[in-house]
Amino acid sequence: MIPVQGVEDQTVAVLGLGRSGKATAAALAAGGARVVAWDDGVDTREAAEADGLHILDLTRDAAWQGVSLLVVSPGIPHLYPRPHPVIAKAYELGIPVDNDIGLFFRSYATEDWQGFDRPPRVIAVTGSNGKSTTTALIHHVLAECNRPTQMGGNIGTGVLSLDPAIDGEVVVLELSSYQTDLARALTPDVAVFTNLSSDHLDRHAGHGGYFAAKRRLFAEGGPDRAVIGIDEAEGLFLAGQMSMGPTDDRVIRISAGQKLDRAAWSVFARKGFLSEYRKGRQAASIDLRGMRGLPGAHNHQNACAAYAACRAVGLAPRQIEGAFHSFAGLPHRSQTVAEIGGVRYVNDSKATNVDAAAKALQAFDRIRWIAGGLGKDGGIAALAPYLGQVSKAYLIGHSARDFALEIGQTPHEISETMEDAVARAHAEAVPGDTVLLAPAAASFDQYPNFEKRGEHFVRLVQALAAKN
Repeated sequence: MIPVQGVEDQTVAVLGLGRSGKATAAALAAGGARVVAWDDGVDTREAAEADGLHILDLTRDAAWQGVSLLVVSPGIPHLYPRPHPVIAKAYELGIPVDNDIGLFFRSYATEDWQGFDRPPRVIAVTGSNGKSTTTALIHHVLAECNRPTQMGGNIGTGVLSLDPAIDGEVVVLELSSYQTDLARALTPDVAVFTNLSSDHLDRHAGHGGYFAAKRRLFAEGGPDRAVIGIDEAEGLFLAGQMSMGPTDDRVIRISAGQKLDRAAWSVFARKGFLSEYRKGRQAASIDLRGMRGLPGAHNHQNACAAYAACRAVGLAPRQIEGAFHSFAGLPHRSQTVAEIGGVRYVNDSKATNVDAAAKALQAFDRIRWIAGGLGKDGGIAALAPYLGQVSKAYLIGHSARDFALEIGQTPHEISETMEDAVARAHAEAVPGDTVLLAPAAASFDQYPNFEKRGEHFVRLVQALAAKN
C-alpha cells in the first residue's frame, strides 16, 4: 500500500466503495486521514461498514462539516452528462475533488528515495485502443530485463495498492480517460499516447472532450519523455504541442504504417518490421513478424509504443527485442490459445466492436471467423473491406442472423452457440487456417462479460487439443 501524503488529521470523504474506493480509503487512513465514505448501493455500504469504514450520507449538507477533500471512484460522472449529486455538492462548497490517480502521483515519492542509487520512474499509458497490451508489454520487457517493476491502474493492481517504491523500480500504469480527466496531479516520467478513436463520448461531451481528457496526462505535469502515436490528427497535434522543434528528442513519435525519419526520435512499424530512427538515421530494427504474442498492425503499434517507452528508461534495443519474443499477449486480446494440426486458434473476445474486430481480421490470413453476440448500433456492415481473408464465418448469439445479412457473399453458417461454432470450425479447418474469435458484439446475450466468453472459447479449444 502507498499511504497518501498531506492528509494527516484531515477529514477526507470517499465516494464509491468498489475495489478502488476501498483501497483509497485504506491508503488515506494509512496516511493519517479521518475517512468518511458513501456509496449509492445499500449492499455495498453495509459491506463496507462491516469492514470498519465510517459510512456517512454525503447527500446531506451536515455530513460535509470539516471535510477537506472528496475522492471519487473513476466510474462516477463528475461533469458530463451531469455531475453526481455528491460531487456537485463538493463543487458548491468549494471542496477539492480528486481520484486515486491524483493521490498516487502526490504520494509516490518519499524521503526514502534520497538513499536510492537510481530514482524510481513512472510510465503512464493512455489512448483508445491497445493501452492494456502496451502497458503489459512494457511491464513484461522490464521484468525480463531484470528491472524492478510493478503494473497497475486500469489493469491489474489499483495504484494505491501498489507496494512503496524500491531502488530503480519502474511502475507502469494504464490510465483511462475517466482517470486522467479528474486527477489533480499527473506527473509521470514517461507518458504514452497510443491512438484515439471515439469512445465514452457521453462522459466527455463529445470527441473533443474525450481527447482533452487524454491530453491532460501530457499537459498537467510535463513528462520527461512523451511517446505519442501520430496516426491520427489528435496525436500529431499533441506531438507538435509537446515539442520545442525538430531537434527536440523529448518527444518520441510512433506510427503503425508511416515512415518517420525526419523527427529527432521516432519509432515506426512497416510490413512487419519495427524501426527506430534518431536524428534521421536508423538506430535499430526488429522483425515482428514471427512474434506470436504481437500479431497484426495494431499490435505492431503497441510494440512501437512499448519499445519507445523502454528505450526512454534506458533499455537497449536487443534487450527489448529478446523480451518481445517471450510475450504471450493478454488474455482475450489476439491471444493464441493453441495450434492443432497446423491450425491456429486465437481468442480476441475483447473485440466487442467493429473497430476492434477489423484490426483482428487484418492480423491473420485464411480465417475461420467466430462472430456474433449482442450486436451494437450500426451493425457490422463496416467490416466488408476486411472480409476477403475470411474463409467462413460461424455466427453465434442474439445477432447471428442480422450479421448473416450484413456479410454478403462471405461463406457462413448460423451456429448459435460457441460449442457449435468451435466444433464446426475445427472440423472444417485445414493446416494454415486460423480459427479466430473476434465477435464484433457485446457478450451479454450469452455471457456476463467478454472475459467469460473468451474463457469458454479457450476451454473448448483446450479440450480439442487434449484429444489430438
